[in-house]
Amino acid sequence: MDDMWTRVGEQLMAAVLAVIAGLKDARMGKPPYFWSLINDASHRKEMLEDGWKSVGRVFILALILDAVYQGIVLHFFYAGEAIIVAIILAIVPYLILRGIVTRLARKRLGPPDASAAVPPDSARR
Repeated sequence: MDDMWTRVGEQLMAAVLAVIAGLKDARMGKPPYFWSLINDASHRKEMLEDGWKSVGRVFILALILDAVYQGIVLHFFYAGEAIIVAIILAIVPYLILRGIVTRLARKRLGPPDASAAVPPDSARR
C-alpha cells in the first residue's frame, strides 16, 4: 500500500509541474514542447536547456521520493531502480502532459499575445 502512495505522489508532482509549464508555453505562444523538441533541430539546444530546468526538478524530487520509499520499505537503496522509476513515473508523464496542456490551453485562450512571445534567438542575448 505504501508503494502505491509513493508512486501516485511522483506522478501527481510531475502532473502539477507539467500543467504549470504547459500553461506558460501556451501564454507565450510556444508549440508543444516534446513535439517541437523532436521536429525543430535549429532550437533543440535551447529547448533542452529550458526543459531540463523544469524536468530536472521533477527528476530530482522523484529520485528523493523513491530513495525514501526504498529506505523505509526495502531497507536498502538501489540506484538503478530509482533512476528508472524516476524516468518512467515522473519524466515521461511530464513530457506528455505538458504538450497536452499546451494544446488545450492554446485552443481555449486563442492566439497568444504578441508581446508575450519571445523569439528563441533573443533569449540568448
